[in-house]
Amino acid sequence: MKAPHDIEFISKELSDKGYVVVENVLSAQMLEKARTAAERTMAQERANPYYPQDVDPAPDEEEIRTYYRNAYTVDDAELDRLVARIQDYRRQNANTLWPQAIGKVSKNFLFLPTMFDYGKSQRVWNLISKAPELAPLIENPLILPAVRNILGQDCNLHDFQSTSIGPHTGGGSWHVDAPLGQIAEPLPEFPLTLQNVWLLDDFTEHNGATRVKPYSHKLRKAPPWGNDPIDDEVILTGPAGSVAMWLSNTWHRSGPNNTDKPRRAILCNYNLSWLRPFTDFISTMPPEVAAGFSNDLRYLLGFSARAPRIR
Repeated sequence: MKAPHDIEFISKELSDKGYVVVENVLSAQMLEKARTAAERTMAQERANPYYPQDVDPAPDEEEIRTYYRNAYTVDDAELDRLVARIQDYRRQNANTLWPQAIGKVSKNFLFLPTMFDYGKSQRVWNLISKAPELAPLIENPLILPAVRNILGQDCNLHDFQSTSIGPHTGGGSWHVDAPLGQIAEPLPEFPLTLQNVWLLDDFTEHNGATRVKPYSHKLRKAPPWGNDPIDDEVILTGPAGSVAMWLSNTWHRSGPNNTDKPRRAILCNYNLSWLRPFTDFISTMPPEVAAGFSNDLRYLLGFSARAPRIR
């Protein structure tokens, strides 16, 4: 059933089933603007990936490499960059090491791959700083109120990224969104985050459209790790310009892309106000860019929404 453009209906579907697809939300002009921004930033970062230089060797380098090899489909070049990114992060933080193994560290403190599926797929983090013209996606007048009905009026932006699932790739593993994967079960009965996926291409059963298990947010547990089909799974198909939404505790995964073209999207994830966001938008946001945003968007990005500097 197609979801009507109705805030209360969208909110109810999310609360009840754990997901909803709202078709044809973006205008043709905004869809083209989003596609252009995603293509531009992906091309820039593919040509010049973030690769810190002159960092000290990591004392736990082999442990880091083993973790990423086991958890993600990354090649050696991306592994090298991930090690360097972690060491640069530590250098910025007084060379402080984590008190536990990397596999148990909060994903908020890690770098996730930007190139995966052995280089066929890609993501661009912190898209709002690199493409501020995409701000209307974050504060869409239909979608944001529905998000706030679930997470509260004071929710914040968790992350904002573009993704491209490459052709002839196998899809991701079933999961719930961070930090739920690192919380003891039973999981909270309420969502911590809410994911919006803006479809830049048509999502089909063949090109990597997201799979979800309806009502799984009520099970209060994480799915078994793996990418095999599960009972009652639903493929979130829809035309470009639509938005697919699901709760953090809804089981989901990206599907296999069996076509010759990438499947592109922009992910706009929101979190409860008291949860640490996945991305620190403020530290990388040029002041002149932030000044051009609405008060609403600045708060979503974290302005006046974090611990004060008490003197």
